[in-house]
Amino acid sequence: MNIVQRQIMFTMLLSLFIFALLLVAFVMAYPLSDWRDLWNGRVMDLPFIVFAPVISVAIGGLFGTLNGVSWGRQLQTISDALQQLEQGKKVDVGTLLQQADLQQISTRVERLQKQITEQTKLSQKLANERAEKVEKRIQEIVSEERNRLARELHDSVSQQLFAASMMMSAINETIAGSEREAKQLKMVENMIHQSQLEMRALLLHLRPAALKGKSLQEGIKELLTELKQKVPLSISWKVEDLQLTKGVEDHLFRILQESVSNTLRHSRAQALEVLLIERDHFIILRVVDDGVGFDVSTSKSGSYGLQNMHERAVEIGGLLKIVSLKNQGTRLEVKVPIVTSEGDNDD
Repeated sequence: MNIVQRQIMFTMLLSLFIFALLLVAFVMAYPLSDWRDLWNGRVMDLPFIVFAPVISVAIGGLFGTLNGVSWGRQLQTISDALQQLEQGKKVDVGTLLQQADLQQISTRVERLQKQITEQTKLSQKLANERAEKVEKRIQEIVSEERNRLARELHDSVSQQLFAASMMMSAINETIAGSEREAKQLKMVENMIHQSQLEMRALLLHLRPAALKGKSLQEGIKELLTELKQKVPLSISWKVEDLQLTKGVEDHLFRILQESVSNTLRHSRAQALEVLLIERDHFIILRVVDDGVGFDVSTSKSGSYGLQNMHERAVEIGGLLKIVSLKNQGTRLEVKVPIVTSEGDNDD
């Protein structure tokens, strides 16, 4: 039986009950000598047999209507609560608890709301984990592809450039031609040397060396020593033995690699100087070359390498500053504050 049928049944039973009460009261007040007395007896100028059913139905209908309105409000409260749940909003269970008839329903709604919240959190957690796994896998694929390209370039193009460089050096030493021919051959040799520098810088971009358990000082010395053996560039360095966290070491090493790569590709420098020291509670990484320089203001917005170095410096709480003058070289400096385990600068 649904709620409408219950309300109709309630109204009918209440009307019959009131009619029975009125009939008993009338009989007790005016004992019947004949059933026609029910018609002859009058209440408010109406025959009792008419008055009693009308009043019974009216009173029953009134109480039934009031009861129906009360039930309608309760059902509307439940409907509003379910609609809020459907829309993902928080349900105010207190509005349900105000009505005693709905306490059990309010308890179930509250339990359902908690379950939906937990399921939402779980779904978001799973989505985040899937996104992280996908991103990690993409990074692994990119890294593998970069390493593959770096190996192929090193085994093919890099070796061919080296062979071409050796051949041009031998030709310049053995062939005695005109001054014009010698100049042209020398230009070709210089172009090959520059291509070699570009290739080494590209390989450094594609397959940057990682510290792999080494300290920052050891990594810098190993990187610069290897470059010194492979490129026609005067490289010097001063590296102090510093105790740094793993994250700071990795970021500073990547910044150094990016800076050295830019020097090899663009600066046409003859000398490169690297400095890693501690001064006034700051770690200072400085890279200086004597190359052709560039316009810092126009290069910041368009250079991925410069933007990457700035972002790495900011991630470790540092500041990156670049000063470059045309035909006077470039100076890159990163300053990172030394922070204690409590989060304050060292005194």
